[in-house]
Amino acid sequence: MSRQASKDTDAELAVRRLLHAAGLRYRVEYPVPGMARRRIDVAFTRAKVAVLIDGCFWHGCPEHATQPKANAEWWRTKLDRNMARDLETTAHLTAQGWVVLRFWEHEAPADVVVRVRAAVLSRSAEGAKRGKACAT
Repeated sequence: MSRQASKDTDAELAVRRLLHAAGLRYRVEYPVPGMARRRIDVAFTRAKVAVLIDGCFWHGCPEHATQPKANAEWWRTKLDRNMARDLETTAHLTAQGWVVLRFWEHEAPADVVVRVRAAVLSRSAEGAKRGKACAT
């Protein structure tokens, strides 16, 4: 597991490149406010949009997740904890006013960027209407 990339995965890098090319500026590996040892893959802090790109194996993708045969019980417990932690993090961020966007690593980066851009621009427009400056 120590050789498995936990950040800067190919999927994350592809999405970040396209977001940057689209003129959006963001924070990388941003700490989840109020939760120790948890990070947001791509965070738009002013618009409060959190983008999380989940690996199919580690987060239980319904299409691509596999079940290890060796030490199966241990792995099932570990992967179930990962999925429970994802739900807890999403609920925590939502309660703090963030929009949480979760994507699977197999999703096309261009499709991800379209949805992220729409959410960021929407939140920025909402902030501008309320009189808050929300730069992207």
